[in-house]
Amino acid sequence: MTSSKATSSTAASKTPPTKESILMELQQGEVKFLRLQFTDILGTTKNVEVPKSQFFKALNGDVTFDGSAVEGFTRVEESDMLLRPDLSTFLIYPQFSREEGERGRVARLICDVALPDGTPFSGDPRQVLKLQVERARALGFEMFVGTEPEFFLFERTPSGLGSTVTHDKAGYFDLAPIDKGERIRREIANKLVEMGFEIEAAHHEVAPGQHEIDFRYAPALETADRIATFKFVVKRVALEYGLLASFLPKPIPGVNGSGMHCHLSLFQGGVNAFADPAGEHGLSRTAEAFIAGLLDHAGGMTAITNPLVNSYKRLVPGFEAPVNIAWSTSNRSALIRIPAKRGNSTRAEVRMPDPSCNPYLALAVMLAAGLDGVGQQMEPPPAIQRNIFRMTVREKRHHRVKELPTDLREAVEELQKDEVIAQALGEHVLDHFVEAKQAEWREYSATVHAWELERYLDLI
Repeated sequence: MTSSKATSSTAASKTPPTKESILMELQQGEVKFLRLQFTDILGTTKNVEVPKSQFFKALNGDVTFDGSAVEGFTRVEESDMLLRPDLSTFLIYPQFSREEGERGRVARLICDVALPDGTPFSGDPRQVLKLQVERARALGFEMFVGTEPEFFLFERTPSGLGSTVTHDKAGYFDLAPIDKGERIRREIANKLVEMGFEIEAAHHEVAPGQHEIDFRYAPALETADRIATFKFVVKRVALEYGLLASFLPKPIPGVNGSGMHCHLSLFQGGVNAFADPAGEHGLSRTAEAFIAGLLDHAGGMTAITNPLVNSYKRLVPGFEAPVNIAWSTSNRSALIRIPAKRGNSTRAEVRMPDPSCNPYLALAVMLAAGLDGVGQQMEPPPAIQRNIFRMTVREKRHHRVKELPTDLREAVEELQKDEVIAQALGEHVLDHFVEAKQAEWREYSATVHAWELERYLDLI
């Protein structure tokens, strides 16, 4: 995040698009297909693509789709659903390949999902986040979010399948020729800039084949939309280079996994409500209460921010990912870190989320947790400035340091017990998410893994 003053939207200076202006852009840009994009409960981006003859119908929100075919949406007997486009999300995709250009340009609109009578669908993850954004606005706040999504680039097999053979052997901040991903990162950044992103940094990460591209912070809903777009562009550009881009949290044992640190701040009247030069650590009471809320609900949020069985292979000591529910202003072993900059750049960096999460649900539960802290005027425990990984069990107990769930089963149980997070998700999303994750855990638990065979087969 930068120190410039936040506005209610990064696009506030632009004239809001209308159906008429979008139709004109589609025509002038010689666009032949329009993607109506949405996200299922598990975070997979979906779309319905319509040809030029259906543009007007799409912009009117009259395109329907079969909700029963989408994970966690609805039953067969209640299948028809509407896609209501958010006109502010309109963009024309850059050309990713020559063949694609020959087939005609493609544009997209991110949509809210509605029932046939026009009522917002409670199982739509974007709607879940919008409700929390409105809750914050009613309290006079707007949450801004900056993210640091990490990903791996892997070689593909001769048959085109993915592998875990990394594209290079470089490390943190390395340069070409050791960093073979430099050209691809630039290509990704260029495509994102064409789509209206403001890129702040791009670099090689700690593990071989691991990369990070950071884009400018924005209001929560806009950031969630951008994360979904970012993941699509990364995968699409990697494909053009014959590589696999993976956002799996821990694809390779023994090296750092991929996280998606989220920098959160509340603004009130264009001013950062977390900043107070007179407060301890330069933080306001609002910031302290928000941090306390995040810590109090960390266990309940984890299934949402870290939703895969594989997510918990990253959340282990020794690889920079947090396992302890604590906060700090000086070290990265805590769940929440307060970066050094103050003023309008004052923020809380939440370090547990990984890029496999549904960005709409993840930001919704973090906002709900923080607002609960603000509403109850919670007091956080004292900040811990030492390396928590090196603290003894007794020292952790003295400092009231608890641990995050150690696996998906435990995380889902914590989620079910947390009334604030459950209420933020809503009954529909909670029930379907829990059902899907319990099934995932059962399948994983019943599978015989290579590690077990290697360790036990000859021995037992």
